[in-house]
Amino acid sequence: MSVLVVGALKPSLVQTLRSRYGARDVPADDVDVVVTSGRFGVDAELMGRLPNLRAVLNFGVGYDTTDVAEATRRGVVVTNTPDVLTDCVADTAVALVLAVLRGFSAADRWVRAGRWPEGGNFPLTRRVSGSRVGILGLGRIGRAVAHRLEAFGCPISYHNRRELPDVAYGYAPDAVSLAAASDVLVVAAAGGSGSAGLVSEQVLEALGPRGYLVNVARGSVVDEDALVKALQDGRIAGAGLDVFAHEPHVPAALLDRDDVVLLPHLGSGTVETRNDMERLVLDNLEAFLREGRVLTPVPECT
Repeated sequence: MSVLVVGALKPSLVQTLRSRYGARDVPADDVDVVVTSGRFGVDAELMGRLPNLRAVLNFGVGYDTTDVAEATRRGVVVTNTPDVLTDCVADTAVALVLAVLRGFSAADRWVRAGRWPEGGNFPLTRRVSGSRVGILGLGRIGRAVAHRLEAFGCPISYHNRRELPDVAYGYAPDAVSLAAASDVLVVAAAGGSGSAGLVSEQVLEALGPRGYLVNVARGSVVDEDALVKALQDGRIAGAGLDVFAHEPHVPAALLDRDDVVLLPHLGSGTVETRNDMERLVLDNLEAFLREGRVLTPVPECT
């Protein structure tokens, strides 16, 4: 069995892949398994250079950079690491809600710059408790975000491709109507071509000048140019962003804004969660080697 590593991965995972499985970094005809991440993935061109490829194992929950349709056509199974990172990403979403509505990052800079003694009290911010929260994408992470924000007394509504029978939250038939009914719109939708630009200029317009956007999904889900313009024009109140359209590059227009909180895609970035993700990748690899199956195939491969 020949294993190929594509892209930068957790060092301890790469070390195990090399020492235990002889993994390499250069594509070859005999490669059976690719281990990659949502940042890099395996496109159709690379698959074409790997005629014996049988599995793509993703370190992370997102897999939109892998051409799953082409993989399915070729009989290649694709996996990700769901569940193990749900809590940390949901925690990050709630932290961004708190940070952007309450202005905590800007207030920290205010203190560090010595402006408290000179400028007096920091300007008043917005209350989180009781705010209307719309969840765009009520999957594992979206539900975990909703559960946490219920503890803040936040009325929750959501939009999915279809209404879910097992939840009591209000359902919005589209993203525009969800945004119009929300003080905070939390984006937790899966990435990929089907959701690209889902948070459009129209959605941001509906969110309005007192509304906030929080994105812990994929940068591609938000029309980033429209978001920048909406912030510059004061057509939304602020944004908390852990993901961007062209990572690691962030629009320069956002860097000096106090109404925006910017994080370097660290939603799952805790020692415990990254260790759990590493373990699940290796468990998928072991199951595939022993039994020809994987533990966590993506929905398109089930």
